[in-house]
Amino acid sequence: MNNEDEFYDAVTGLDSDESYEGVSEASFKDALVFDGSSRKNNGSVPQENGIKKHRTSLPAAMFSRTTVSIWSILKKCIGLELSKITMPIAFNEPLSFLQRITEYMDHTYLINRACSLPDSIERMQAVAAFAVSAVASQWDRTGKPFNPLLGETYELTREDQGFRLVSEQVSHHPPVSAFHAESLVGDFVFHGSIYPKLKFWGKSVEAEPKGTITLEILKHNEAYTWSNPYCCVHNIILGKLWIEQYGTVEILNHSTGDKCVLNFKPCGMFGKELHKVEGYIQDKSKKKHCVIYGKWTECMWSVDPQVYEAHKKSERRGDNKKQKNEEQEGAENDDADDMPEVQETVSVVPGSTLLWRIDSRPAHSAEMYNFTNFAMSLNELEPGMEANVAPTDCRLRPDIRAMENGIMDEASREKERLEEKQRASRKERAKNEEEWSTRWFQMGTNPYTNSQGWLYTGGYFNRNYQGLPDIY
Repeated sequence: MNNEDEFYDAVTGLDSDESYEGVSEASFKDALVFDGSSRKNNGSVPQENGIKKHRTSLPAAMFSRTTVSIWSILKKCIGLELSKITMPIAFNEPLSFLQRITEYMDHTYLINRACSLPDSIERMQAVAAFAVSAVASQWDRTGKPFNPLLGETYELTREDQGFRLVSEQVSHHPPVSAFHAESLVGDFVFHGSIYPKLKFWGKSVEAEPKGTITLEILKHNEAYTWSNPYCCVHNIILGKLWIEQYGTVEILNHSTGDKCVLNFKPCGMFGKELHKVEGYIQDKSKKKHCVIYGKWTECMWSVDPQVYEAHKKSERRGDNKKQKNEEQEGAENDDADDMPEVQETVSVVPGSTLLWRIDSRPAHSAEMYNFTNFAMSLNELEPGMEANVAPTDCRLRPDIRAMENGIMDEASREKERLEEKQRASRKERAKNEEEWSTRWFQMGTNPYTNSQGWLYTGGYFNRNYQGLPDIY
């Protein structure tokens, strides 16, 4: 088998919630998702307020990965991109990458808040909090999602959060996932295409976030764009796995010229910066209106820039002596990149305003791939749903379903079968000189960045699935 035939399996990563009332019919490109009394709630049991319940656990707990050696696979890949390396199923989690990027929507209430605010700086604060919260689910998520098959899709409608989403795997080499989410009452559109580039560096795997994310707040005729920070999984070979995110994220309001610059800080030698995020919001004249700070694993706050600088100066004076003592005691570990001890929670500057705080995870999260409550529900196949979703939907993938149910041998066999089926389909298209045709997304120009990206063409929720490929 040559390299072009290798199946890509991505090693990528990607919490307060408010109910969304008053959901009504809105003007969309498509019809609403589930209509008719016979299909209402897909047969699931509603809560007292009429909102559909979602499961809070998986059918089976995760298994131990300690008996699987990843070194035998990765030892020849140091410094290379991992775009064509087949990984054993032991390192997966039972979700597709299409479902993983759906976790951006876990904190949709922050977008709804931005839509309701009259001031553009306050809207940017809410959008910045959403951008940070969108990667918060990656905390301790060291299992990698299944890479989507070409043509694979995923849909999700959450009436309690006021949105619906559709995504499609639009390219295989390179792997590109496109998504489009929209408010159920016409307040916003959120879309993008993600191409994570992955490299192995001996002890760690680094994911470079390729792709632009766009949020359109329709009420205010505003568009915001940004890209996600880098994500690194440490101790791939030896030691306890841990995750850090780092890099600069710039969020631009293309309508007003307001900009938010967020610095996701690397942990540093002594771990003082672990998980920290710090940045500011400025207007088009470059006047700083507020400082934003916190941790992507905990919470984000906003405060006046002058108050923040005065507080930091006071802190630095007290830290100088302490740092000298730590430098004398520090030692380097050549065997594993030990995760630094988590420092005290975010030190709140007096006068700060809370923008976002993460929800606690379920008590059994550690036994279930460290999933959040939102992640637990993403692969749920509710009664009646199979007749509504596209036959290419992730929920219908037999390898992910078997892994979720704890049947690992079957999951591994199914994964291998699907990979071989995808390779055979590609060879057949090449033999017949046929080009792959996407169904719900087309390459186009993002009107705000003028860059090329995959844009939703509409029609998915009309439920016309004729002609879709048999990928499973």
